[in-house]
Amino acid sequence: MECWNCTLEGLAVNKNFWIGKKVLITGHTGFKGSWLSLWLQHLGAEIIGLSLDPPTKTNLYDQANVADGILSLREDIRYGKKIKYIFEEHKPEIIFHLAAQPLVRYSYRDPVETYETNVMGTLHVLEAIRSTNSVRAAIMVTTDKCYDNKEWEWGYRENEAMGGKDPYSSSKGAAELLIASYRDSYFPVNKYSQHRMAVASVRAGNVIGGGDWAEDRLLPDMIRAFTLNENLHIRNPNSVRPWQHVLDLLYGYMLLAENLTVKGGAFSQAWNFGPLEGGDKTVEWIVENVNKSWGGGLNWSVDKSEHPHEAKLLKLDCTKAHKYLGWYPCWDLKKSLDMVVQWHKKYNSSADMKKISIEQMSSYMMQQKNNRI
Repeated sequence: MECWNCTLEGLAVNKNFWIGKKVLITGHTGFKGSWLSLWLQHLGAEIIGLSLDPPTKTNLYDQANVADGILSLREDIRYGKKIKYIFEEHKPEIIFHLAAQPLVRYSYRDPVETYETNVMGTLHVLEAIRSTNSVRAAIMVTTDKCYDNKEWEWGYRENEAMGGKDPYSSSKGAAELLIASYRDSYFPVNKYSQHRMAVASVRAGNVIGGGDWAEDRLLPDMIRAFTLNENLHIRNPNSVRPWQHVLDLLYGYMLLAENLTVKGGAFSQAWNFGPLEGGDKTVEWIVENVNKSWGGGLNWSVDKSEHPHEAKLLKLDCTKAHKYLGWYPCWDLKKSLDMVVQWHKKYNSSADMKKISIEQMSSYMMQQKNNRI
């Protein structure tokens, strides 16, 4: 389905739109959720965070003091009645649903938790949205791995089949089907004037940025290797992924949320957000370039032991986001990697990481503005 009546000039981040907006973010203690909470708070939004504790001992949420200035609630999205109560009590206008079990290899170890969180948790959030009259827009975050990946050379478009060989990927494909069903059943686009509710799902690739400490992810593993002077073992050096900086991705989320709120049903669809041509690189290319940006000294080797299946090639077609949202990444891959290295070197020097994070956001917004002049 194509957008209608939704031609739009590409916009920079619109601070005037976000001032005073009541925004609920699930998963706000995670890597992407912490960056989003900081950014929206910086723009003047009123943030309600709903999440478990941060997923790692070292984490961006604590490092950047994300909790300061927001309402931070601890709850598990698998508990539907409690989630619905929080929505009804706080009456948010805009929802960003990021809470998830986000790791492929962990999903092999605990598939039940993965499906409970990614499918039933999403169902509970959708039910909470359905019961809360204040909500006008919802961004439901899944992943590029939701597609039935044939590992072909061209990018997947939003209307292609869902799938997933591993529990994580299939749980996200199932979540996409669930979101589409709720949109068609309870928030149909052709009846938007009656329900005034717009729901979009968003799919992105391998997201990088300062403050990511997750297990079994390439950039965090590299940072730990640099910091602890350890050898790095990588599993799939020739695997190709769509790499992008977290700020490029969150800019897309925010731009879409604004259009969902202002223009409603025309944007109530699935959307891909991925890098421009040149952002699809091998794991080995990433390792070599981060090592160069850091200043060298990394010793790495290929782990040849047996591992669960992981896709070796995955690309996204983001034509729809370019055409109808005016969204394009600001930072190319080399710039994105340099910003990750800069953030972590500042962290190692005991800098104020909230200040550093806001400086990176400000730098991003300035370049985004300049790109549109």
